[in-house]
Amino acid sequence: MPASAPAPATPPPLTWAMRLRMTRPGFLLLTVAACLLGLAWASAGPTGGTLQPLTALATVLLAVVAHAGANVLNDYHDARNGADAANRQGLFPFSGGSRLIQQGLVSVRTTGRWAAVLLWCLVPTGIGLALYSGSGVLGIGLIGLLLAWGYSAPPLALMARGLGELAVGAAWWLVVLGTYYVQRGQWQLEPAFSTLGFGLLVVNLLLINGVPDAPADASVGKRTLVVRLGARRAAWLYLALALLAHAWLGLGVLLQLAPARALWGLVTLPLALGAALLLLRHAEQAQRLRPAIGLTILSAIGHALAQGAGLVWG
Repeated sequence: MPASAPAPATPPPLTWAMRLRMTRPGFLLLTVAACLLGLAWASAGPTGGTLQPLTALATVLLAVVAHAGANVLNDYHDARNGADAANRQGLFPFSGGSRLIQQGLVSVRTTGRWAAVLLWCLVPTGIGLALYSGSGVLGIGLIGLLLAWGYSAPPLALMARGLGELAVGAAWWLVVLGTYYVQRGQWQLEPAFSTLGFGLLVVNLLLINGVPDAPADASVGKRTLVVRLGARRAAWLYLALALLAHAWLGLGVLLQLAPARALWGLVTLPLALGAALLLLRHAEQAQRLRPAIGLTILSAIGHALAQGAGLVWG
């Protein structure tokens, strides 16, 4: 990415439109897809039943606000550690953050405050859902907040320890399980096992986004998986995870932990393999990875939506 223009001395007044841009709204579709997958399992899985529309809506809003807060918090800490300022080849809008701080449109301080507001908004909503559906929601919420904060913030800074990709995959898997729990009020092995592949595809999204960001990350000591493995070995890991994610769903059906109609989720295998092949081909040419990142996003979102559609309409 070309160097950003010099930042003005004082950022312009913060509008609600700018606040929305700070959350990177395009990526929030991933969370909506995760919630829909959880609702599909709650409605049409082996232990499914009637959905409660109001709690379903509240769950989706809670998850989206949590994702938005995590995105803003990540921009805040990447501004403080210098990763985004050093990034000159990120593939916006896929990687490299929102770039709003670097363009002088918002300040670091304002970004931190907006992240805090979003994350604190989760507390009353989470408590309300817990009172309705059970204390298990609080456990998921606390783990989710820990992952959202610990991904970026010191002293954990999981993204700098090669654990950020796994943490994010786990967080979105928990979104599916939390959505299911709010509706059913209990844990079940079937949805937990069968949606793990979705979490692996989210890991791949973080993995491929880390390739163009790797030089900047390495320069500030942010030791992501791509920095640790190198782009070529990270590409092979991506391929392995793409295959495992889809094979896992098939294994769930073989073990009778998922109905055969959940296999609709396998329709995204060509997308994931196409992205893997592009990544293997252009691992050392990060600026040519935009199509591969697009396919990765489609494979993760599509896997959740297709599996959910199979459960409901298959």
